Amino acid sequence: MSLAPRAVLVHRRTEYEELVARHGTHGHAAFFLTSRGRAIEEVAERHRRTHRALADVAAAVPLRWRHTRVERADLDRFLFAPEDVVVVVGQDGLVANAAKYLTGQPVIGVDAEPGRNPGVLVRHRPADTAKLLPHAAAGAAGAAELTMAEAVTDDGQRLRALNEIYVGAAGHQTARYRLSSAAGPSDPPDPSSPSGPEAQASSGVVIGTGTGATGWLRSLWQQSADGPGLPGATDPRLLWFVREAWPSPATGTSLVRGELLSGQRLWLTAESDRLVAFGDGMEHDALELGWGQSVRVGVAEGALRLVA
Repeated sequence: MSLAPRAVLVHRRTEYEELVARHGTHGHAAFFLTSRGRAIEEVAERHRRTHRALADVAAAVPLRWRHTRVERADLDRFLFAPEDVVVVVGQDGLVANAAKYLTGQPVIGVDAEPGRNPGVLVRHRPADTAKLLPHAAAGAAGAAELTMAEAVTDDGQRLRALNEIYVGAAGHQTARYRLSSAAGPSDPPDPSSPSGPEAQASSGVVIGTGTGATGWLRSLWQQSADGPGLPGATDPRLLWFVREAWPSPATGTSLVRGELLSGQRLWLTAESDRLVAFGDGMEHDALELGWGQSVRVGVAEGALRLVA
């Protein structure tokens, strides 16, 4: 007998909850906001809307299903199962936060505050959940397969990201490394290749997907004078940019942007005491690189299955 599906509701603490946690009581939080020209009622009403959305989604889970909730801060400690249907209730960015921990489970994005979010990834309303859950559990025909990026270190550590992967110094200080582009998926870069490796000092490297092309990646692309166009969300290619590369007698700036097709990799070897690689802003869940350690970044094998 197969297991009944499990609905996993992903959410994050609201601004109201964070304020009360920081200031201790509703009254102290209200005083803090008032002193800065804001009213707590606006924040409290958004909190109520979010929790109504969560309650409506939970009530839509079929009776024979199992269900649980996981908060954004606990995603790196939560074990997703193959039979899970993931329902993200919140903003577009929360879908990206959850995506890196999934391995093909269908995802339903529910907008808790319509009108405040672009709705690129949270495309549905709480009232849609009852009909979407069985559809997702049955295979989610027509689900969008959103391309993801993956970073793999030379000692086997891995992370995936839906929007972008950042590699650079912890604290966003100057990072020193050697960079090589378009190398194969596992072969180290050829020192004689015109595409690297090049010693660089910069503010780090960003490698992004078509989904990330609505955010950080787009801002870097717009600053670029030439190069390939932005990918679509399902295109199996990535764009990469070096942020603020610094020319010096020991460091170059000839490799500052490029494209990675499926099977190609961008290689980076640390020449600083500590570099980090993290995805979609989740800095607390980062890979660490010591001096001489390498990481390769490319198109991930698996995609995010977003229910249309």
